[in-house]
This record gives sequence, C-alpha cells and structure tokens, in this order.
Amino acid sequence: MQRQQFIRGMAAAALACVAGTASAQAWPAKPITMIIPFPPGGTLDVVGRMLAQKLGQQLGQTVIVDNRPGGAGTLGAGMVARAPADGYTLLFTASTFTTTPMTQKTPVYDVVKDFTPLALVAKAPLAVSVNKHLPFNDIKGLLAYGKQNPGKLTFAIGSTGSAGHLSTELLRRAGQMEYLIVPYKGSAPAYQDLIGGQIDAFIDPILGSVPFAKAGQLKVLAVTSKNRLASQPELPTVGETVPGYEFYSWYGLWGPAGLPKDMATRLNAEVNKALTAGEMPERLPAQGLLLTPGSIEDFAHFQHEDMLLSQRIITEGKIRAE
Repeated sequence: MQRQQFIRGMAAAALACVAGTASAQAWPAKPITMIIPFPPGGTLDVVGRMLAQKLGQQLGQTVIVDNRPGGAGTLGAGMVARAPADGYTLLFTASTFTTTPMTQKTPVYDVVKDFTPLALVAKAPLAVSVNKHLPFNDIKGLLAYGKQNPGKLTFAIGSTGSAGHLSTELLRRAGQMEYLIVPYKGSAPAYQDLIGGQIDAFIDPILGSVPFAKAGQLKVLAVTSKNRLASQPELPTVGETVPGYEFYSWYGLWGPAGLPKDMATRLNAEVNKALTAGEMPERLPAQGLLLTPGSIEDFAHFQHEDMLLSQRIITEGKIRAE
C-alpha cells in the first residue's frame, strides 16, 4: 500500500512539473501590462516606455504601459501587489517605491513580502536644477543664497521620500539651509512650475532636466554622482563643493510576490538583453544614466543595502508623508 501511494505521489509530482514547464513555455500568451505609478512625461516614464518596447519585441507580445499615479506611487504599486502572480502584471518604478513606505504611518504594501524583484535597470545621477532667473550659477552660490535668505528658497519634490527628496535633505544639512518643500505628483508638473518661476529648485534625475537646460529654460548647477558624467563633463558634481556628497535615484522591475521562478529568471534575462543591445545602451548613457544589468540576486542585495541607507536618512531627517 505504501509503495502504491509513493508511486502515485511521484506521478502526481511529475505531472505537476510537466504542467508547470508547459505553462512557462506558453508564457507570454497575451499582452503584458507594465504599471508605472507616476504620470507620463518624467524620466521614469521615458525609461519605462523604452524598456516596455524592447521587452515586447523580445517576448513577442505587446507590453502595455499603464500610468497609474496617486498616493506618491503607492496606488499603482498596490495594484501590482494584488495582481495574480502570472507574469502579466509588472511594476516599473523608481527607488521611491522602497522609501515611500518608510515615511508612512500605515504603509500600503511591504516591499519585501509583497513583490518579486526582477531586475535593476538603471542608476540615475540627479541634477540640481534652479530657475534661470536666480542670481547664482553654482552650488556654492546656492548655499550662500540659502543662508542669506532663510526660508525663502522653495524646493520641489516629485514625491515624499523619493531620491530627490532625500538628496534635497542631504543638501540642506550640508549647507545648513532653511527652505520650503513643495510636493508634486511626479516630475513633469514640478518642471513646469520650476520653469514658470513658481518654485526655485528641483533635484531630480538628470535625464528630466536635459531638454529644458539645453533650451535655456532652467539652470543645472551640478550632478549628484561621485564623478562627473562622461556625457556632460562640463557639469561639476555637488561633491566638488560639498565633500563626500553622492546620491542616486534608480529604476527597477518587479512582479507580484510568488511569481514563478522560471518566469522571473526569464524576465531578468530579457531586461539584461535590452540593456546590452539596441536603443537603450545607445541613448540612455548619453543622457547620464548608468545601466546596470545583473542577476535577480544582485538586484535583491542592492535593494536591501539601499533601503538601509534610505531608512537612516528618513529617520534622522524626520521625513513623514503628509
């Protein structure tokens, strides 16, 4: 009797394995939705749409970009957390995804428990951009102006706890400035008001500021990377004025928790392929982004270390969602 039960159990396991393999081979059998939890037009959206197009070409199925702004990015992320773990709903977002819950009294989701990390796509040095009419052209001038006019400067943030917000907090400490934070729902509306003069400054991934700077609509004072960018060597780093200053935003791809390992592994491989051939490695580094292909384990480790650093900044700065 025990032998028969053992045989039946082994047969059932084999069938399940075959079914799982067949399912994986059939995927994707329909369009995939990539949710971007911020409005169209910002750096995140630009990179996400390029990635979606490449993945669609490589997978043989359309990858539909679905912008779902709201709740500082938590609305769209929450939708992915609740979606079936079948490979048809993915999340492409920035590092604010990991930091926003740190600022909330009751987080909408748990980054580690509710999601499957798939791939780190890019690191984005930030640009310190200011309204073109302000009477300074470098970080030294910004810090001096901030000290001479306490509380007068207004800094936009794309969302509470974002890389730009944390970077702004670090600059405030370094320069011992007092300023007013003005929250926005994404980068695009913040740039509109920066150009229009409704706000004074905005620290955001450099890709977003490039077209406006080239058109003479705003001034970029410096970048937050450790070294000057090969694509724009004329721009100094903040660290040249504030020793040790360095900060990045970063972009990644996630699925819901419980995503089958074979699907996760394939998605990681397809993202890495997109980052090493074709349009993305040609265009994005030229605009200041650092592409970062690697394994799922590499991404999970990077995410863990970055969350430890961000939690310290948020705790020390007493940053909380309004």
